[in-house]
Amino acid sequence: MTSTSETAVVVGVGPRLGAAIGRRFAGAGMSVALASRSLANVAPLAAAIGEPARAYACDATDEAQVDDLFAKVESELSVPAVVVYNAAAFSRKPFLETTMAEFEASWRAGCLGGFLVARAAARMMVSREVGGTLIFTGNTASVRGGAHFHGTAAGKFGLRGLLQSISRELQPRGVHVAHVIVDGMIADDQRRPSRGPDAFIEPEAIAETYYQIHRQPRSAWTTEMDLRTWVEPSGEISDIVRGRNG
Repeated sequence: MTSTSETAVVVGVGPRLGAAIGRRFAGAGMSVALASRSLANVAPLAAAIGEPARAYACDATDEAQVDDLFAKVESELSVPAVVVYNAAAFSRKPFLETTMAEFEASWRAGCLGGFLVARAAARMMVSREVGGTLIFTGNTASVRGGAHFHGTAAGKFGLRGLLQSISRELQPRGVHVAHVIVDGMIADDQRRPSRGPDAFIEPEAIAETYYQIHRQPRSAWTTEMDLRTWVEPSGEISDIVRGRNG
């Protein structure tokens, strides 16, 4: 364990990847803020980690709630050293049957929330002259749109473009921006026994990658990488494409 006064913020926390990211940063001695739309859902995950972790309610697509989240984190913990945007929206429907509201919801969770979180975090990191790391979870839909997944693809394509742009603006100011494409199904206790070892990407392995990105020397920063299991069959539409990161 490395003792540090750093604070990590994870937005879009569920019981798989979001919780694993929280555990990894807490295990490094960092204070951890876990945020989800439902405080009832995220509070048990923070309690399971223990004292380094705190639970917050935040709808990442609501500007006021995002700004309030970061104000609380700065007041109660510190200016975040690393922020992970892990939110997404599941959208699977024939294109001709998709309503405007459904399409907009996918874009808001996939892209708009990333913009709001990145802006709030970067404003603090730049104005306080402390720098930091912004990491965003992508998926297969970030680079390949599948039939019936147009909403998810639009949100994730948009997020990827946003990050490519802001990385060029923020990195010279000390803010590391990284996009991680999780190209495969994330394991959980129910799914893991069904297909043999390494058939699914372990959330702890993804979380370790996120932690190592945060610790990269600035002379060799990663701006984008993809992760997949070595036995992943080609041509499958994974749960991560469907927005079920957790």
